[in-house]
Amino acid sequence: MENVNQQPEQELTAEQLSEQKENMLKFYTESLPYLNAQLAYEELLVKIDEARFKRSNIAYQFAMMMTPPQDEATGSDHDVDTTSNIPEQGSRKLKRD
Repeated sequence: MENVNQQPEQELTAEQLSEQKENMLKFYTESLPYLNAQLAYEELLVKIDEARFKRSNIAYQFAMMMTPPQDEATGSDHDVDTTSNIPEQGSRKLKRD
């Protein structure tokens, strides 16, 4: 399907080309203050995000440091059996010959 809105390419004269280049230069030159402002804004956002990350990382490390260490030999309270699998002494009768 053909694009109806597309204009055919036309050859520009040297004067038109020079005028177009001048307009482009003017546009980019006028845009620089806005781009510099945006760059400063984005750099500040990065610094804020880095500071937040560092602060939360330090808070996490502090919380880990303040939790009591778990004794690996005895384990935690959550893995203690409620019933003992060890038979009581004396409940077994000896066999007599």
